Amino acid sequence: MSGVGIDAPGSTQLFIGNEAIARGALEAGIGVASAYPGTPSTEIMASLISVAKEMNFYAEWSVNEKVALEVAAGASFAGIRAITSMKQNGVNVASDFLANLVMSGIGAGLVLVSCDDPSTISSTNEQDLRNIAKWLDIPLLEPATFQEAKDMTKWAFDLAEELNSICMIRSVTRIAHARGNVRLGELPKKEQKAHFDSICPVVPTLPKFIPYPSAWLHSQLHAKLDKARELFESSPFNWYTGPEEAELLIITGGSCWLYSLEAVKALKLENKVGILKLGTIWPLPRKLIELHLGKSQKILMVEEIDPFLEGSIKELVADLPPATPRPTFYGKHSGHINAYGELNPDLVIEAIAKIMGLTYESRPAEYSKKAEEVPFTYMPPRIMTFCSGCPHRATFWAIKNALRLDGRDGFVTGDIGCYTLAIGPAGFFQMRTMYCMGAGA
Repeated sequence: MSGVGIDAPGSTQLFIGNEAIARGALEAGIGVASAYPGTPSTEIMASLISVAKEMNFYAEWSVNEKVALEVAAGASFAGIRAITSMKQNGVNVASDFLANLVMSGIGAGLVLVSCDDPSTISSTNEQDLRNIAKWLDIPLLEPATFQEAKDMTKWAFDLAEELNSICMIRSVTRIAHARGNVRLGELPKKEQKAHFDSICPVVPTLPKFIPYPSAWLHSQLHAKLDKARELFESSPFNWYTGPEEAELLIITGGSCWLYSLEAVKALKLENKVGILKLGTIWPLPRKLIELHLGKSQKILMVEEIDPFLEGSIKELVADLPPATPRPTFYGKHSGHINAYGELNPDLVIEAIAKIMGLTYESRPAEYSKKAEEVPFTYMPPRIMTFCSGCPHRATFWAIKNALRLDGRDGFVTGDIGCYTLAIGPAGFFQMRTMYCMGAGA
C-alpha cells in the first residue's frame, strides 16, 4: 500500500500537512472518518478515504459539518476511535452539536481537525478556531511542522480518552498544503468492535451520552481542563530555544514558529532573542508560560490570526501576585504584528527590528516594484475561471439565457463552492450575493 497507508515503520515519507494528519489518525487506529470538503482541509479526508477499504475502516463525505461530527461522535459512543475534519467556516455549522457534546463527554477517542485560512486564500472570512476552543472549553493542539502534524494527531486520541473529551487540532493553510518529511510509526493491527454502553456511571437511571445534569457536567468540564493543563505543562510539543536571559522573548505557535525562527536567524539574534513555541494552545500551560515570562521584560506575540495568545497570556499575567514584574507586550494590540492576513518571515523581522532598534532590509527597496511589474510584462493575464470541462460554466450559461428570456432582471444568490466564480466572467456575472453554505438559492 502506498501513500498515507504505507506500512513501513521508521521510514520517512514526503507528505503535505493534511496527509500527515491523516497518517496520524491511521496510527491512532481510527475506525471511522467523516468530513465535509472545504479548502484547506479537504486532503485529510481524501487521503483517508483512499485507503479506507484496504485498511478496513469506514469513511464518508457527509452532507455537512454538523452531520460529519455526529457521525464521528456516534462511532466514539460505540467505542470506535473517530476523526472528523472541516475548514474553519464548517465549525460554525457543527457548533450546535459540538457545544453539547463537550458537556456529555465521549466514548473512544474523538478528534475534530479544523484548518484555518489566514488571508482567506479560499474562504470568506479569517475565522480563528482558537476562540471557539476557548469558548467551548475544548482542549486544542496546533502543529508547527509536518512531523508534529502526524504525531500530534496520534496523541490527540490518547488525550481525548484520558480527558473523556473531544479534542481539537488547528492547522492553517501553510501547514495543510506545504510538504515535508514525516517519519512513520506503526499501524495498529487490532480490529475494533463496536459496543454501545449507554449507562451513565453517575446517574444509572439516565443515558450516558446526554448533556444532563448540565450544571454538574459543567463543573466536571472545568476539572477536565485543569487536568489537560497539567498534562500540557510537560508536553513535548512545547519548547524553548534561546539564551537563559533574553533581551526579547517571542511566544508563538503553529507555522508562526517557523517564521519566528527564520527571522531570528536572519537578524543573527540567536544569543539575544528567545522563542517559546507552544503546541498545546488551550488550555495554556500556565506554569510553563510563567517560568519563561521571567526570561525577558519584552515579550513579542507572533500568531495568526487573532491576538489569542496575546490576550490569554495578558489575562494570565493579570492574575500574578501584585509584586511580580510586568513585562511589556508587543503584538497585534501594539501594531507590531498585523491583526489580519497571513504572517511571513519578513513581517516578523520587521517587528523584531523595530522593538530591538535595528535597521534591516530583507531585499532591495526596488524589489517590490519590480515584482509587481515583471509578471504583467512577461506573462499574459489570466482571470480566475472554472476548470476545463466543469459543468458549472454551462449551468450559468443556461441560467443567464433563461433570466434574459424571463425579462424580470433576475439574478443568482449564491453560497460557497467552486460556483462562487460566477461572481465574475467565468459565470457570466450571474451571482450577486455570496456568504455561506445554505445562503444561496
